Amino acid sequence: MDDAATASGAADLTVTETPVPGLLVVTLPVHHDDRGWFKENWQREKMVALGLPDFGPVQNNMSFNARRGATRGIHTEPWDKFVSVATGRVFAAWVDMREGTSFGATFSIELDPGTAVYVPRGVGNSYQALEDGTLYSYLVNDHWRPGISYPALHLADESAAIAWPIPWTPPRSRSPRRTSSTRASRTSSRSDRAGR
Repeated sequence: MDDAATASGAADLTVTETPVPGLLVVTLPVHHDDRGWFKENWQREKMVALGLPDFGPVQNNMSFNARRGATRGIHTEPWDKFVSVATGRVFAAWVDMREGTSFGATFSIELDPGTAVYVPRGVGNSYQALEDGTLYSYLVNDHWRPGISYPALHLADESAAIAWPIPWTPPRSRSPRRTSSTRASRTSSRSDRAGR
């Protein structure tokens, strides 16, 4: 992938394939002036014309990360996602959790406001905030429902071997059900929304 895929200037809108089938990097034009910047974060007609699936988002989620180093994931919910950053920067990583020849394949990239990624269902999504005050956004094409367990992979899973740029330590327990165990499992699940 060339440097244009991570540039935050007013590059052309592009869609680039990755080693994980269906995981697509989108370079977003960011228009700067003395007031700040503007971008079209999701533009269905233009993006579909460039090869992005017409995935029909129904919900927009925002995850605010107060501190640099906040690390979230690896979530594999049964819907497609379009992830991006509104402010700040993240190191983002994905793990293919789908059965088949690409199972276990990983891909990582730094996201800033000029880069987004389309994540197909079955691919685990995770990121680490590289700046204080980072706002991570994801459009999804299904609604989260309470009481349902969604697959997840531990952030320190040795088979995925994600090279987090900021040393990662498990968060302190937020509820009696959460532990700081580093047991890695491709079949683990989560039934709560804490830590998203």
